[in-house]
Amino acid sequence: MSHLYDLKRRRPTRQIHIGKVAIGGGAPISVQSMTNTKTTDTEATVAQIRALQAAGCDIVRLAVPDMAAAKNLGNIIRQVSVPLVADIHFDYKLALEAIHQGIDGLRLNPGNIGGEEKVKAVVRAAKEANIPIRIGVNAGSLDKKILKKYGGVTPEALVESAMEHVHILEALDFHDMKISLKAHDVPLTIAAYRLMSQTVDYPLHLGITEAGTVNTGIIKSAVGIGALLAEGIGDTFRISLTGDPVVEVRVANEILKSLGLKEYGPTLVACPTCGRTSIDLPAIAEKVEKKLAGLSEPIEVAVMGCVVNGPGEARGADVGIAGGNGEGLIFRKGEIVRKVREEDLVEELFKEIDQILEERKSHESK
Repeated sequence: MSHLYDLKRRRPTRQIHIGKVAIGGGAPISVQSMTNTKTTDTEATVAQIRALQAAGCDIVRLAVPDMAAAKNLGNIIRQVSVPLVADIHFDYKLALEAIHQGIDGLRLNPGNIGGEEKVKAVVRAAKEANIPIRIGVNAGSLDKKILKKYGGVTPEALVESAMEHVHILEALDFHDMKISLKAHDVPLTIAAYRLMSQTVDYPLHLGITEAGTVNTGIIKSAVGIGALLAEGIGDTFRISLTGDPVVEVRVANEILKSLGLKEYGPTLVACPTCGRTSIDLPAIAEKVEKKLAGLSEPIEVAVMGCVVNGPGEARGADVGIAGGNGEGLIFRKGEIVRKVREEDLVEELFKEIDQILEERKSHESK
């Protein structure tokens, strides 16, 4: 795939590892999500982690609000293969227990878990276990003195807040960290990450926090995170949506795919319809999209409404259909393969898709 800009050229950073997943230092951009089950509910949490992994999630974060949740982490860790991160607030003992249970990473702010000795205890345990810490600054919880200094929430305020936590860890000779600067305001988030990318060389975890429901949240996340990734900023990210976290993962991978940063499942290309369309294109496109959801192999499929221009307009697609009056065309890379009845278009399309995938397997095995 050719691009006007080399979107794979990213800002150079240090590299850390969460389990077997490398972050920064030129590693592929990783997708994260967070369970919304009770961490004390082993069965429900394991089931959700496995669903997230099946959807293409690289790292999963779990809330650890109390000691019961921290002590149950080991039961979960033993049943899954994806790296897990413990989300800790205020209580350093929860971080120590999470490390003891075998967690792969911590999300905490060292300035919020107690005095110097408590921070030292967590850092010492993290070093011994060789696990990283994510510093996560949120626009909604900035310190009052920083808000007063900058007159409110600004990119500079977010960066200064993060750097206070960074300096605490650096003073303890701990550099195995990544940083997030989250806000629900998209321009603010973009500006903050741009500034942070010029300030440190630690990996950056992107996100638009409290983005909202699926409809609005996807748009805000795609615009904000997509803009930063297109600039080469960002090493890992989470799409934060209200609802099923599996949707977060699918959206995240679609963003990477749209920027040419990851091969992820099928791509559906469908024309917007016009006065030349003489078939029920929306219904056909929806049917094709649902059937494509069962595939994991990358393949570009086009659903076009016009036999006159369709094959040519979708020449880049691996395979496609173009409808006419009661019939349509099957085409590959813009070249017409055969003509079929309208009611057989979807079935014949998937026969062609199966054949293409078989041809690929055969070629790869040689």
